[in-house]
Amino acid sequence: MEKWVVAAKRADFKKIAEKFGIDQVTARIIRNRDVIGEEAMERYLFGTLKDLHQPRMMKDIELAAGILKEKIEQGKQIRILGDYDIDGVQSVYILFDALKRCGAQVDYAIPDRIADGYGVNERLVHQALADGVDTMLTCDNGIAAFQEITLAKELGMTVIITDHHEVPYEDQGEGRSYRIPPADAVVNPKQPDCPYPFKSLCGAAVAFKLIQVLYEELGFSEEEALSYLENAAFATVGDVMELQGENRILVKEGIKALHQTKNYGIRALAARNQIPLNSIKSYHIGFVLGPCLNASGRLDTAKRALNMLLAENEYQAAEYAGDLYDLNASRKEMTEQGVQQAKDLVEHTELKKDKVLVIYLPQCHESLAGIVAGRIREQYHRPVFVLTKSEEGVKGSGRSIEQYSMYEEMTKCKELFLKYGGHPMAAGLSLPEENVTIFRQRLNELTTLTDEDLQGKVVIDVPMPLDYISKELIEQLSILEPFGKSNEKPVFADRNLEILSLRILGKNQNVCRIQVKSTGGTILTAIYFGQAEQFLEFLRQKYGDQAVEQALAGRGSGMLISLVYYPEINVYNGRESIQVIVKNYC
Repeated sequence: MEKWVVAAKRADFKKIAEKFGIDQVTARIIRNRDVIGEEAMERYLFGTLKDLHQPRMMKDIELAAGILKEKIEQGKQIRILGDYDIDGVQSVYILFDALKRCGAQVDYAIPDRIADGYGVNERLVHQALADGVDTMLTCDNGIAAFQEITLAKELGMTVIITDHHEVPYEDQGEGRSYRIPPADAVVNPKQPDCPYPFKSLCGAAVAFKLIQVLYEELGFSEEEALSYLENAAFATVGDVMELQGENRILVKEGIKALHQTKNYGIRALAARNQIPLNSIKSYHIGFVLGPCLNASGRLDTAKRALNMLLAENEYQAAEYAGDLYDLNASRKEMTEQGVQQAKDLVEHTELKKDKVLVIYLPQCHESLAGIVAGRIREQYHRPVFVLTKSEEGVKGSGRSIEQYSMYEEMTKCKELFLKYGGHPMAAGLSLPEENVTIFRQRLNELTTLTDEDLQGKVVIDVPMPLDYISKELIEQLSILEPFGKSNEKPVFADRNLEILSLRILGKNQNVCRIQVKSTGGTILTAIYFGQAEQFLEFLRQKYGDQAVEQALAGRGSGMLISLVYYPEINVYNGRESIQVIVKNYC
């Protein structure tokens, strides 16, 4: 079982609650998200587009806009080079659509995930030259392509980089030496000498900022540039950026724009997924709509997703949206197969004793390795690498836990890889097939992870009795949205709840409806979406078969349970009732 801990960050919650007219519970959650000081809290709660930083603060952004303006006026051929994920597709869309509106001679190229790999490569550079391209404009990539950008410059092309990834560096005795490609302009807030105060923008947000400056230079209205805010917001959530500071405002305002979007593609995709446009939240982008865009780049070509966004009528858009929906359904099915195969290996082989899981699934589609690794990491709370067979040996993706820096640990055995890269929480690699077993052994020999590190942790925002929940509090919690990375949906906990009845629902029998009674006498419905049979088995082992059968028959049980939950208002046949969604139990 996971270790439950209560977030214990301190502040004068009564004073904060009075100052902003909120409940002390809400004030505690805001403090738990590391929002400190009245000014930061004001911006967190009530920030608007006026609180965003000026795009012109970004290094080289005016230079890049000036070059683009000149190339547009000269009728030079511009090629946008993007990436195949949500952020890359939305970045290409922003730049391509905006430049077309400016009258630019512009096209785009998106690398093939398997044939090309990530970012700029020499084939794409030579192809651009052969096609008569004058200017290459990268988005969501380029900062690490030193050799490829050097080649493009040697071939006489103008190059503008827009990116948001870390700038490559080498550690030297006197500090870090950064290796920035020799482009004509490099727009990336993570450059060490870039004065832009917010460093966590996604690639599409950087592209959006560039268009704001370009449109200003060309005399377009501010509103015309703001039409791309919804795309920057979509990409920010889809690329799992921190929803704090400027990103929080971008997403909050961008989702409002999405509710009224005129983009045929987004409207069609929402309709195909049966999501009313005006009810889209960050959850839908992260877990429903976003994966459809990603499925295009994973299983086919990201150009399908881009074609949907560029659709010029609702019939075209509906066709592309249907394709993406079907691709995502295939992706989900293939992912489930991969997850099940991985679990079988962990449960029934010597992998079970490993602290770092290296799982070789030769037949798994290489684009799904990261998703499968993430799911296995959630299940076993261990660092996980999932490896798949590819044309050049073996490729893989890793997903980690807080206590384990993947990049650092891989560096300890870097001689095993053909290529590798990443950061503490995720990594990618390729290696010869004969090194797979050695890789697994070395990681487990070198690891300093303890049993305590491998125990999952559930952080509770506020221990809150069910008796305290009200419709007003639930409605107030919505001001904390959008939820996502670094602004997670808050969770609460209550203990010693009596189980009055149990019911298993859903076509896959994977939903458990539990009627519980608090020590204060409040009776509520708790819904658990997950492994219902596992939940019943937990109760059987603790209280016996008879108590569980009694609860299933609705006759009470005497069983007590503690829950980590989130409250919500359930509407059924026009009637409202308060219920709680169960996250964890013990």
